[in-house]
Amino acid sequence: MTSEVVSEEYDVVVIGGGPVGENAADRAGRTGLSVALVEAELVGGECSYWACMPSKALLRPGAALAAAKAVPGLAEQVEGLSIAPAPVLAWRDWMTADWDDSGQVGWVESVGITLVRGHGRLAGERLVQVDSPDDPSAPDSGPRLLRARKAVIVATGSVPVLPPVPGLEEAQAWQSREATSVEEVPDSLVVVGGGVVATEMATAYADLGSHVTLLARHGLLGGAEPFAGEAVAKELTAIGVDVHLGVGIDKVERPDPTGPVTVTASGGLSVTAAQILVATGRVPRTADVGVDSVGLEPGRPLTVDDTMAVVGLPAGSDGPWLYACGDVTGRAATTHQGKYQGRVVGDVVAARFGDNGTDGAPTQGEEPPAPGRAPRPWSRYAATADDVAATQAVFTRPQVAWVGLTEKAARDRGLDVRAVRYELGNVAGASVTARGYTGTGQVIVDLERRVLVGATFVGPDAGELLHAATIAVVGEVPVDRLWHAVPAYPTVSEVWLRFLEGFGL
Repeated sequence: MTSEVVSEEYDVVVIGGGPVGENAADRAGRTGLSVALVEAELVGGECSYWACMPSKALLRPGAALAAAKAVPGLAEQVEGLSIAPAPVLAWRDWMTADWDDSGQVGWVESVGITLVRGHGRLAGERLVQVDSPDDPSAPDSGPRLLRARKAVIVATGSVPVLPPVPGLEEAQAWQSREATSVEEVPDSLVVVGGGVVATEMATAYADLGSHVTLLARHGLLGGAEPFAGEAVAKELTAIGVDVHLGVGIDKVERPDPTGPVTVTASGGLSVTAAQILVATGRVPRTADVGVDSVGLEPGRPLTVDDTMAVVGLPAGSDGPWLYACGDVTGRAATTHQGKYQGRVVGDVVAARFGDNGTDGAPTQGEEPPAPGRAPRPWSRYAATADDVAATQAVFTRPQVAWVGLTEKAARDRGLDVRAVRYELGNVAGASVTARGYTGTGQVIVDLERRVLVGATFVGPDAGELLHAATIAVVGEVPVDRLWHAVPAYPTVSEVWLRFLEGFGL
């Protein structure tokens, strides 16, 4: 690596080339601004290669087999069948393009974004230092100093953390990346954690033939309604996972890094397995992004307003210069919510700094808020949904999907709400979908405004039920108007009629 620093100028520099950064860069360039996208690893980021896409590829075969077993005429044909790991892993490799990002690089270049390979970090106001990537054969090697004439957008995501348990670091535990990129399925696996990664990977590896033990300090899926985690725990047990809730991890022992690992948990529980996966949480990636160079604290989330401008920094004469989106903000840790934030911040930057007369300008007559003023809620320049309509889908069996506030969260905000719950298996669409269909749906109604503020679905393909609820929450559609949204028969969506009848309509 040469010691010479090359200085380049762009209107906007985006640090982080995952899906969130890609969306921000794309939208920021739509009014003629020049945009550089800095990425140290694979363009497309965590979601494309180590998270969303490979994990769902691992989960889909088990879900498909379970669905077939619930349909008369198919159930008899698939009885006794199991998942063949090798083809599943091969499909996973195809879904990740064998960890080759050339396709995504082609897209970046096709929309006029300049890709800069290397690790980007802030080096002062509107300055981004880019160190050469680890791969010496990669293009654009060597240190570079990028100057952003208008704005810098940080989209560096998050990183997993290991709890301070004796012996855990030395045990070379899997984290989410190792779990989704595995080349061989272990005979047995201990999963530590109770969140999305832990429950999804416990499901996937049980389907692939591992003997899975799941250890969680509390219940499962703590951000969802309690009945959701209870349903997932019940089904994990049914497919052979040893589920232990309310246990902490005291010690991990692995004398041989390639040998078995023994986990000692609270209450005297001891589990030995071929591998251990630790999925106990992630933190915003700001420790190595140079935020201290502009007076911010490394390791902390980048706090932003609803335009995604970082707060606590003096703004320039033309408005804030530092923005952030995605996991790095600590607002909502999902890819889809981060991409939403990326679209918002990209539009804000394009409108504030670009040529609004350019063909295809995103403003459509709507001006961004003046610096220092809050944006109008639900405008294209405000990430309002982060607070009241964030969505989540968990691809366990059963699937779990929710939007907005849980009943507890709504009451904690002082809302007078009513929860209306209905068993999905009781609607006609469920009876023709699968034998023994079970599931639960629940909506949270703000009684003062008579609008939905939250909804949760648990059951087969529950994620496909979610968007109707999301539209209702975002649109603040009165329940009296929802009464006229007639669900087709026989579909599982007929549960909406049952919700409204349960509410008293």
